[in-house]
Amino acid sequence: MFEKVCESAKYIKENATMQPKIGVILGSGLGDLVDVIEDKEYIEYKDIPNFPQSTVKGHKGRLVFGKINGVEIMAMQGRFHYYEGYTMKEVAYPVFVMKQLGIEKMIVTNACGGINTEFKPGTLMIITDFINLFGDNPLIGVNDERFGVRFPDMSEPYSLSLISKAEKIANQIDVEYEKGIYAGFMGPYYETAAEIRSIGGQGADAVGMSTVPETIAANYLGIEVLGISCITNMATGIQKVKHSHDRVVETAKKASVNLCKWVEKIIEEI
Repeated sequence: MFEKVCESAKYIKENATMQPKIGVILGSGLGDLVDVIEDKEYIEYKDIPNFPQSTVKGHKGRLVFGKINGVEIMAMQGRFHYYEGYTMKEVAYPVFVMKQLGIEKMIVTNACGGINTEFKPGTLMIITDFINLFGDNPLIGVNDERFGVRFPDMSEPYSLSLISKAEKIANQIDVEYEKGIYAGFMGPYYETAAEIRSIGGQGADAVGMSTVPETIAANYLGIEVLGISCITNMATGIQKVKHSHDRVVETAKKASVNLCKWVEKIIEEI
């Protein structure tokens, strides 16, 4: 895998003029941040050796290099999910590539379901911790010490320093937010009411089908992570209507105005 990651990184370095230290992963319906990036350079996933391909509506499938308020960034416009049939290592593969490209900090966003009844669709939530319900993770298998240690610490999966900065900035620019624990569920179906009662009983405030694999890989690789969820619907048994991915994307797009404003300032500050 190390050789494959290096091959992917080599291609990207040859086709991008920038060398950013900040990476951003954009969730369903949250790709509008790309609109505010200046001096954009695009690299399609399909052109990168060994790179997975996104199959989900709302995920464009390309890397975007550019600047936000003068700060160089690399953004993933579209991510990969376990339910698409990828292995966990493939889901987290772009994070391994980010490390080889020199990324030191990663902002990961997602669209997810709310379990905490204080939340509502459109709520933005800083992720403080995660619960892995996938039954798998990207570190399973033989460990390559060139990437990281066999048993990585996971006591601070989301950087307390980045969380503090995100809170300070949100208060400065009047963006409302909550904080909570994100549970990663394999999907692709929306959870049952019984599953939501169980997940909520474990302490989760929100549930989604992504983010946890990338967070695990980033911590293993020594990349600092800030996670922000957009609550696009309330979870089964709390929400009274049936779930719709189109509605999830629609709600995420509406909330992305505040999210983009927030992330722009965070990038400028970190």
